[in-house]
Amino acid sequence: MFVNDCLNVNEKGHLTIGGCDTLELAKEFGTPLYVMDEATIRNTCKSYVNSIKTHYDGKGLPMYASKALSCKALVQLADSENMGLDVVSGGEIYTAMKANFPPEKIQFHGNNKTEAELRMALDYNIGKIIVDNLYELELLNKIAGEKNKVVKISMRIKPGIDAHTHNFIMTGQIDSKFGFALETGEAMAAVKESLKLGNVDLTELHCHIGSQIFDIDPFVKAAEVMMDFIGQIKRETGHLVTELNLGGGYGIKYTENDNPVPYDNYMAAVSKAVKAKAAENDIPVPFIYMEPGRSVVGEAGITLYTVGGRKEIPNVRTYVSVDGGMTDNIRYALYESEYTVVNAGKADQKPNEKVTVAGKCCESGDLIQKDTPVADVQVGDILAVLSTGAYNYSMASNYNRNPRPAIVMVKDGKARLIVKRESYDDLVANDLDL
Repeated sequence: MFVNDCLNVNEKGHLTIGGCDTLELAKEFGTPLYVMDEATIRNTCKSYVNSIKTHYDGKGLPMYASKALSCKALVQLADSENMGLDVVSGGEIYTAMKANFPPEKIQFHGNNKTEAELRMALDYNIGKIIVDNLYELELLNKIAGEKNKVVKISMRIKPGIDAHTHNFIMTGQIDSKFGFALETGEAMAAVKESLKLGNVDLTELHCHIGSQIFDIDPFVKAAEVMMDFIGQIKRETGHLVTELNLGGGYGIKYTENDNPVPYDNYMAAVSKAVKAKAAENDIPVPFIYMEPGRSVVGEAGITLYTVGGRKEIPNVRTYVSVDGGMTDNIRYALYESEYTVVNAGKADQKPNEKVTVAGKCCESGDLIQKDTPVADVQVGDILAVLSTGAYNYSMASNYNRNPRPAIVMVKDGKARLIVKRESYDDLVANDLDL
């Protein structure tokens, strides 16, 4: 009935998640409210770990891409499910350290890591730095030398693969701010430069072709290109890269029109390609990493809103205004992302009208979803927007001085707060008087 397996309808006709009545959650914790289903997240993590065991002889590690949703509880959950961690900022490193995540299982990404962030990463003994440019490579080598360390590095490579996704989330093509381009020779030049330096150790190559991808072929092609490059490095320099990180980007179900590929199918195809290319290039099969983020938490999350107004414009559209908006979900404003919207108190009813769900910000583009089918929306109703676990809280802002919502984790009919709702005092905590 719903795009998310963790959702159901109870005897009252109310939407439930993880066995919890969403109207009761809204009443207890307030709205807007992010709700995450713990069992869904854990089961997804297990599927990644088990797929590596099945198709890759266990010689790999799935890394939770914490930019999708970073908070202490999620980081701790990922650790408990034997996941590694992909971080992209000093703030994400700090969150991981405060959550007692093993630093050796963390990889640090980013196209413009500051010197302070690199020093922080080395001080915390972060497992690997994904180098994005030559300036960073030289700076990292300098800092490592000052600290008498040899730092394991990966290099982010642009494999030149078209991922067939939104332009804003395509990252593997040559025209991207990320990484070293293969086809220009930039990547090989960077590899050779790294091999001259005494305080970095190139053990891994990394690529990431984009996000919300439903086709296996681009992942397979990326794996083949990267394996050929590892072979080329061995032939030209004698250096063997022993690890391969193929990034993330696996699509999830936002609406009934989305058809994500089961991860096991992806891993089977990619493993076959990696092993074949290893034989072809006469190199060992590398230890493999991948970086699921959206696919770990996306479908596990929903957002609850209270309807505060309804405005019907004859022969145009009907607007219903909610108590959140682009401050807690900016993805429609950025990408015109599609979502499924459910009237949580009438979840047993079929949609009978189309409405545009508008946020409360002073911004015409503040929409959650445009002309979306929903059941009879009235002021005071609770609307649930589905599949909001990824890139909603993590992209939230305080625009118009709105406090960011709380996050609740649910399991077996019980709910607990994992991120507190911001208060007005929080909003002015860093303000200084004139």
